[in-house]
Amino acid sequence: MVVNADFMRRIASAAAAETLPRFRQSGAVTNKLAAGFDPVTEADQEAERAIRALINAEFPDHGILGEEHGSENTSNSHVWVIDPIDGTRAFISGLPVWGTLVGLTVDGDAVAGLMSQPFTGELFYADGSGSHYEGPGGPRRLSVRKTASLSEATLFTTSPALFKGEMRDRYDRLESQVRLARYGTDCYAFAMVAAGQVDVVIDPGLKPYDIVALIPIIEQAGGVVTTLDGGPAENGGDVIAAATPELHAAAIAAFMA
Repeated sequence: MVVNADFMRRIASAAAAETLPRFRQSGAVTNKLAAGFDPVTEADQEAERAIRALINAEFPDHGILGEEHGSENTSNSHVWVIDPIDGTRAFISGLPVWGTLVGLTVDGDAVAGLMSQPFTGELFYADGSGSHYEGPGGPRRLSVRKTASLSEATLFTTSPALFKGEMRDRYDRLESQVRLARYGTDCYAFAMVAAGQVDVVIDPGLKPYDIVALIPIIEQAGGVVTTLDGGPAENGGDVIAAATPELHAAAIAAFMA
């Protein structure tokens, strides 16, 4: 199924109407965890409602899995996976590196998706015809960098602190082999792989709504996205994205050594 690019834009616009007016406005933040901190805001909740309404109106026979408002009809062949604000910590800190993620799976495979950053006016999307960018600098087709060696690679992770125990040692070993390592930016780092700016992103413990939208954006730009054991990433888990198959294999080998 090829998703019409105009529908991607409509989703991004509907979400932005809920997120942008609340960005940098010091709104109420609710903690979803009894122990720890997992923030959610009114912007998260209202953006997801707006996205779900569009999908239900356009594709009433499709299922939906959303971070904030649960699941409906997820046994159907076509399921939309929604993270209304990926990077809520960045959102409540006033940093424009959060994004709205909406992906479509068909029989479990991610086939289309978008990442919208409305404050910077950027839209990254994959619609079955390729991976695309719209925003400052004009529209263009996305393509990964052809980096094949860790020694030439730029590596991102949300935070090394997310790697616990032996996994932290493994991450540190991988980081020691790359040219440049940076932290933070959540979904934005994955979008930068598709845009040819970043070479490897590794994040542990992802949920489906953290990654489904980003898989086709990276894959249709020529990149590779899997779990660390080489399996499909649609169900989340410990996820690694890389610009090339050679770099993907090298990064996994370095991490698992």
